[in-house]
Amino acid sequence: MSKYPFKMKATISTAVLSVSTTLSFISSYFFDLTLNNAEQYLAVSCVVLLDGLFGIMAGIKREGFKTYKALKILRTLFIWWLILTVTLSVEVGFQGTSWMSETFIIPFILFQLISALKNASLVGLIDIHLLNIILDKIDRHKGVRVEDTKKAATKKVVKKKTKAKK
Repeated sequence: MSKYPFKMKATISTAVLSVSTTLSFISSYFFDLTLNNAEQYLAVSCVVLLDGLFGIMAGIKREGFKTYKALKILRTLFIWWLILTVTLSVEVGFQGTSWMSETFIIPFILFQLISALKNASLVGLIDIHLLNIILDKIDRHKGVRVEDTKKAATKKVVKKKTKAKK
């Protein structure tokens, strides 16, 4: 018998062991990264799922259940987990970058919470006047609400049309 089948068998097993060792190392790195920052992953998950739940409830009330819109929740969750993972791996890899996860994730969490509040008001769980008070306290630098801006814009358009007719 020839020695070639034995050599081929050893090469295949070496390749399989090399690939599995590399994948195990990468998996253990991300597992450790996730466990050390479980609170951040949990916060992102809770905020996305809360907004998604209220969004589904508002969608059912408005137009019925849409599967593709419900699946957007999972897409959003996966994308923000990916962004958080990349940000945290950069923080671990380079000293002095510990501010990155807070800088990228906190605005996302705030916008998702505002979206959840708006969706909850569309469902009827939060009074619209209470929502306006909350949003006014968050957005103090803006003087006019969206509804007021739309009314003002339509008045200007109406005035321009009447002048054009004369």
